[in-house]
Amino acid sequence: MSRRLAREAVYKLVFEYIFNKEINERTYEMLKADSNLSEPDKEYIDYTYRGIISKYTELCEKIASYADKYSNIDRLVKSDLAAMLVAVYELQYADDIPANVTINEAVDIVKQYSTEKSSGFVNGVLAGINKDLINKA
Repeated sequence: MSRRLAREAVYKLVFEYIFNKEINERTYEMLKADSNLSEPDKEYIDYTYRGIISKYTELCEKIASYADKYSNIDRLVKSDLAAMLVAVYELQYADDIPANVTINEAVDIVKQYSTEKSSGFVNGVLAGINKDLINKA
């Protein structure tokens, strides 16, 4: 359960970053201070969040290329984009997390934080990206 909390913390940090285009250290430290998070989960937050920020443009371009009519990333619902950024980063760079777990967690996050139609859209985009990553491996 704590990994889910850690992933949700990263989602919230990325969501904030989408709007501000800078790391808010106060929010970052506040979310990491959650007493329900283990030390490995805090490390996951550090690694994943910093990794997403360092590869932000690359990840956005990949998402846009699979999002059909949303080739302009600015047109995407920001809560969907945040969830997909976390998931695509995990799919590409976190070998220890099964792809189906990553995709299901992203879908669960958008069910909680986004629009009614978002879960199907996010699932479709992530499934396409994952399929191509598997084919390239």
